[in-house]
Amino acid sequence: MEPKKTVRVGRLGMGELLKRYLGPYKTRAAIGVAAKSVEVVFDLFTPLVVARMIDVGVAGHDVGAVVRYGAILMALALVGYGFTLICQKLASAVSQGMGTDIRQALFTKVNELSAAELDQLGTASLVTRITSDVNQLQVAVALAIRQGIRWPFLALGSMIAAMLIDARLGLVFVVCTPAIGAVFWAVMSRSVPLFRQIQGNLDALTRVTSENLSGARVIRAFGREDSEEARFTIFARQQTEGSIMVGLLSAFLNPSTFLILNLGVVAILWSGALRVDAGGLTQGEVVAFVNYMTQTLLAIVYVANLVVTFTRGAASGQRIMDVLRVIPQVQDAPEGTPSITLEKSSSIPPLTLNQVSFAYPESSQDALHNVSLTLNQGMRLGVIGGTGSGKSTLASLLVRLYDPHEGTIQLLGHDLREYPLDQLRSLVSIVPQKASLVTGTIRSNLQWRDAQASDDELWEALERAQAAGFVREKPLGLDGLVEAGGKNFSGGQRQRLTIARALVGHPALLVLDDSASALDMATDAKLRSALAEMSDVTTVTISQRITSIMNCDLILVLYHGKLAGLGTHDELLRTCELYREIASSQLMREEVAA
Repeated sequence: MEPKKTVRVGRLGMGELLKRYLGPYKTRAAIGVAAKSVEVVFDLFTPLVVARMIDVGVAGHDVGAVVRYGAILMALALVGYGFTLICQKLASAVSQGMGTDIRQALFTKVNELSAAELDQLGTASLVTRITSDVNQLQVAVALAIRQGIRWPFLALGSMIAAMLIDARLGLVFVVCTPAIGAVFWAVMSRSVPLFRQIQGNLDALTRVTSENLSGARVIRAFGREDSEEARFTIFARQQTEGSIMVGLLSAFLNPSTFLILNLGVVAILWSGALRVDAGGLTQGEVVAFVNYMTQTLLAIVYVANLVVTFTRGAASGQRIMDVLRVIPQVQDAPEGTPSITLEKSSSIPPLTLNQVSFAYPESSQDALHNVSLTLNQGMRLGVIGGTGSGKSTLASLLVRLYDPHEGTIQLLGHDLREYPLDQLRSLVSIVPQKASLVTGTIRSNLQWRDAQASDDELWEALERAQAAGFVREKPLGLDGLVEAGGKNFSGGQRQRLTIARALVGHPALLVLDDSASALDMATDAKLRSALAEMSDVTTVTISQRITSIMNCDLILVLYHGKLAGLGTHDELLRTCELYREIASSQLMREEVAA
């Protein structure tokens, strides 16, 4: 079978991203931009007022005129400051609100992704996109409102005002602008790829950090601190080198623009002095011209910094879009689709696999190939096989974390793909290999499948999972605290709690994916006996222990994803060589013979 590409993407550009998430805040954004525009207009009038103060007040020795124009300058500054505060507040509200919405959308999208997309995108990368990338985008949006209109408008307005004062001196702007544009292009064309590389390096750094924190005990037990520190240093240096390179480019941008514009100021002063001597310009007009040139200088420098910020924001926005535009391989039924009406008939098998095949992305071989079987009401299926035989893949397919690439899986007579996911999750329950608990209480963890489950139902599930004993010993019982990852419980206790959680709500199909590996033999036997009493629940037990599955009604033996044997324990001992080898390696010779 050809390798499968699982991550499909839809059409979602940066403009669509802003339209979707900036749209609810567009009124506040527009008011913020308008407020900043008023401030810019006042800034453009300031050099003209200063010119009048010089030509009328200073040159004419008119103190009253100096005071009047000084009062006008003060009024312009105060009013402009007021509009600045309005813009700042609205920019913060828009950027933070938009960032919150995008984070929520990303988190929702991550929960919609199938296991295939999660495998390919990676946990560390998703964490970085939800945190760092959204932060970068927030900063870009805030600066776009606060400064995006101010500095370009101020630079353009200053140029126009200067040209109106004297067209010949305005030619200095015409010469300086293309030169500064060339500097921008040279720097930005090299910065954009670097910003994307930096965010990618941050993904790797986050991944290594997460691995070291979660596996700290194992690392110390094996004395691998030095090697892990060396591995962390490699990624940290890559991040540092990329940031330094961007910093060098940014450092080149400001001095070069300052040099060009300061040379322009020198040219204005030289030419302006000659024009004043000739009577073509007044001293106030030359000062106004220099002020406009200075405003243009500052504006372009700030624009350069804005370009850097917007470039980083665009790179982060692209990474966000890469997640939002993913089309999950496992698709839910359209919203509003009614649940499937299930017939209560013993003739309908709870589970049927018909020539099921599945391959992971970029893999040229099937992880599961052409597997078929049927389970009747209340039957117990045991699944066994070597490492990499496809046992966990089968478990993932049964709960529709993946969809098979070929064949069908039917639950109670209907293809899994026909069920709305909510209904499917209520019918099928899984206990994964790695016991996973979240911060909260024992009660909140047990109520994942059924938030309305009563205490009696929770205790019944705990009893069957052989977990009621240690939960009763807790001072708070069901309200006992669960730390992150269930670290305050032993491995066996975590497994029994996850089994109890899967039993709450009484599923039609229960999948146990090597979920008793941390249990002692006596507890495992009691658990199997308790589960066998649930005659209306069809159970699939995946295990490396032959003792955990040998009493099942049907046993599936897998070898490299293919069906190597299917039957009862006695039948497989007679007909399946691989099963005999497994039995001989785990059971005493007398047990096998018996």
